[in-house]
Amino acid sequence: MSSNARKLLARALESGRFHSAYLISGAAEPAREAALEFARGAVCQGSPKPCENCPSCQRSGPRELIKLDGKGEKGPFLRHIGDHADLFWVERGATNTRVLIDQVRALQQALHRRGGDGGHRVAVIADAQWLNHEAQNALLHVLEEPPPATTLVLATETSAGLLATVRSRCQKVALRDEAGDPLDAPEHAETLARVEGIPTAKIPELLAWAGEYRGNRAKAAEAVEELLLLCNAWLSRRITQAVQSPDHDVRRPLAACRTLFDCRKSLAQRNANPQMVAERALLAVHRGID
Repeated sequence: MSSNARKLLARALESGRFHSAYLISGAAEPAREAALEFARGAVCQGSPKPCENCPSCQRSGPRELIKLDGKGEKGPFLRHIGDHADLFWVERGATNTRVLIDQVRALQQALHRRGGDGGHRVAVIADAQWLNHEAQNALLHVLEEPPPATTLVLATETSAGLLATVRSRCQKVALRDEAGDPLDAPEHAETLARVEGIPTAKIPELLAWAGEYRGNRAKAAEAVEELLLLCNAWLSRRITQAVQSPDHDVRRPLAACRTLFDCRKSLAQRNANPQMVAERALLAVHRGID
């Protein structure tokens, strides 16, 4: 976690004074882990928070995870963190491509019931970039009229797909400087090698690449999210290098970056087609390179 982000969250935990909502942005796992640690720390009775020793920390510790289902057919809409009655966790269901409105409504109902210990309550929405439009509107009602002694924590890789009204009601916590440059991450090496070949690729090759994102929508959306992340980082690096040359025109790569931003927003919408989003992104990058 970045030093500024760590200090912000640590101050809140030590003082016991919390905002009604936080938006933690960064790489997927660090953002989720930071949200989980903050939620557990908010109900911790010891120090430092979470202390791992007090009764509250014992209840919020790791348990076998219950798989969620956004439609409530094969699992619950949400679950507790550990077995702590004041801590809630919402994420995409195992077979869902989005966090759905029924999950947010179930969370809203849970938060308006009396707390388990009568203390502070925290609800984490993991992978918040996957909230569909209806779910975000339902969440907005919670943010506008938060239940007493309750904090919402949204963990996300990108806030691009979130409504501006949702973002504006959250205290922003950026973990990006810890996430590092995605271009240097070993797990992205294979996809990055393909991205670097976009300038010399032929259009049919790019269309065939986009066609690989058919099938399971949840898995395809995650893969396209990685593609968009790497395309944007790669283009940004090229732009940074190009502006050092007075003869280099960066208007086309900048236009491609704007298209990638729009693609990320489109991917977060309900019924998004990952293949079509990938196709638009790949063609934009191809056009944006001299």
